[in-house]
Amino acid sequence: MPVTVNTLNHDNFRHSVNINNHELFTDLPKSLGGDDSAPSPHDYFDAALASCKALTVKLYAQKKDIPLTGVTVEVTHDSTDEQKGKYTLNVKLTLKGVLTDEQRDELHRVADRCPVHKLMTTAEVTIETELSEGAFSQ
Repeated sequence: MPVTVNTLNHDNFRHSVNINNHELFTDLPKSLGGDDSAPSPHDYFDAALASCKALTVKLYAQKKDIPLTGVTVEVTHDSTDEQKGKYTLNVKLTLKGVLTDEQRDELHRVADRCPVHKLMTTAEVTIETELSEGAFSQ
């Protein structure tokens, strides 16, 4: 399942992002010369973590018959030291429903075991970029 990103207009930074049969858009914030017409790549990075935690908690609660009625995950980031190799994500997890303290603690632990959290914190990621033949055409 490739993710394909294409330039929409050579006059700005807005791009289409195609994942399977879903189309999203990305842009740069105005502070970096974009129009802020869509989330930035950093926003999607943060959103990947938030959505994975929400889906993982909901799926787990459903499988374990925990009476979770909703979940909200808010992610903020501190990128002040990003150039030094440090990017801090702060997560606020809100669990809704009549839950015991034990259930709340269990869901809290599960949120930190979502696949994207593990990928971001424990995986050795290798990125190999190759120049395709299409790069030489107009």
